[in-house]
Amino acid sequence: MSATSETLRAVPLFQGMTDRSIGEIAGLASEADFQPGTPLVREGDPGDTFIVIVDGRATVERHSERIGEMSAGDFLGEISLIDGGPRSATVTAVDPIHALVIECDGFRRLMDSYPPVRMDILTALTMRLRRDAPSVSD
Repeated sequence: MSATSETLRAVPLFQGMTDRSIGEIAGLASEADFQPGTPLVREGDPGDTFIVIVDGRATVERHSERIGEMSAGDFLGEISLIDGGPRSATVTAVDPIHALVIECDGFRRLMDSYPPVRMDILTALTMRLRRDAPSVSD
């Protein structure tokens, strides 16, 4: 099932976009549901999707250690899609999760076509890097 404009407008990453842009992104995204206890992604697996949480909460674990939590508006999967490496963490649904899923090719089109979205994704990525590796500096 494809994403609806209403679902996309509820996501902070896509707020402020024109109706035309929302329509184009809806063509890239599909909606998915995850039940509690279900992994959205697993650490070490190949990364082929970008996921935006629309509703619900999930835990983030690396090397079986809990490192964080995600909720509505958060997104994941960009690291593997950008560098081609495996998933860097396991993200597991705590509550029922409703999400948008964009496949690799769609993610690349999203990054190429929407500079504000690209900047938001890159900003979130650098924030995660700084949080996880405090010795990294510019």
